[in-house]
Amino acid sequence: MSEDPSGAGDGAPARPARRPNVKDVAALAGVSWKTVSNVVNGTAPVRDSTRERVQRAIDELGYRPNAAGRNLRQGRSRLLALAIPEIRLAYFADLAHAVILAAKAHGYTVLIDETFAEPGHEQVVAEGFRVDLLDGVIFSPQALADSDLVAAGGRLPMVMLGEATLPVDGGTAAADHVVIDNVASAREATEHLIASGRRRIGFLGVRATETNGTGVLRHAGYKAALEAHGLPVEAFPAPAYSRPGGAEVVGALLDRFTGPDALDGLVCANDFLAIGAMHVLRAAGLRVPDDVAVLGWDGTEDGIYSNPTLTTVAPDLSALAELAVDLVLARVGGSTATPQVHTVGHRLIVRESTV
Repeated sequence: MSEDPSGAGDGAPARPARRPNVKDVAALAGVSWKTVSNVVNGTAPVRDSTRERVQRAIDELGYRPNAAGRNLRQGRSRLLALAIPEIRLAYFADLAHAVILAAKAHGYTVLIDETFAEPGHEQVVAEGFRVDLLDGVIFSPQALADSDLVAAGGRLPMVMLGEATLPVDGGTAAADHVVIDNVASAREATEHLIASGRRRIGFLGVRATETNGTGVLRHAGYKAALEAHGLPVEAFPAPAYSRPGGAEVVGALLDRFTGPDALDGLVCANDFLAIGAMHVLRAAGLRVPDDVAVLGWDGTEDGIYSNPTLTTVAPDLSALAELAVDLVLARVGGSTATPQVHTVGHRLIVRESTV
């Protein structure tokens, strides 16, 4: 006769062939299922000897608590969504990493959604994805405005990243926002170029369709710095905030970098635009920074290894992510505080492309 693999023949309780549950642990430990629950969840005091007996049973059976069931009873899924335009862009990849780490510290898992800045897709996000799976959403929109956010009336706690959905009239925001001061940081970056002797400085990345987004605000700071010094303003749109986008625009504008009124500085709305621009400038025989100083935004790792290394405005991504997670979890916990705009810090990292 074959050997009984369950061990039932030696007088021990039969080990279940299915996934063990709390009642199996209780039977093996000789306690009630409620006692097992108290040990697993720490919901009531248990004698040390009983706790040790329950733990031995858990180890022997390989029991794992049903987190989904526990979360359901608590009214929580312990899942957050992070909706961003494009995960392959270094800034958003770094942001996602920072949000995942911040959420993990609170016992939360983050699901990532890529919106591609499509209005219809962003509308679904604003409505809470139309599912009951999530506890909250952290959302970086590009196609929606404040009125869209109000109209969506999403049921889920939501925190916005960036200024796109802030009221342009300065009114109360529809949700908590976490931002960097794009105007002040742009002015600081442009002042750096002016202090280095640059007098004809262009801006790459203005977006005519934006009313309150990143490109508009960074252009505003750039413009304020130049006007304060009586210097000319010259801005160029970009088809995309990418390396090819920067290369395409600068390639079509090479004549602006030669002659008596040549641009001698270029403020780019992100690092990828700046890296694409530098590639074309070097290929055309122009020296960075000797002929043209170039700087970008976002503090991405690419700037450390570009040639020359790239001066950049680096937002404090860890602080941004931690604050966003804290805010959304406060809403999950029932906070009804008036939505606020929270500003995190930044720093200008000066490298070879401007000095």
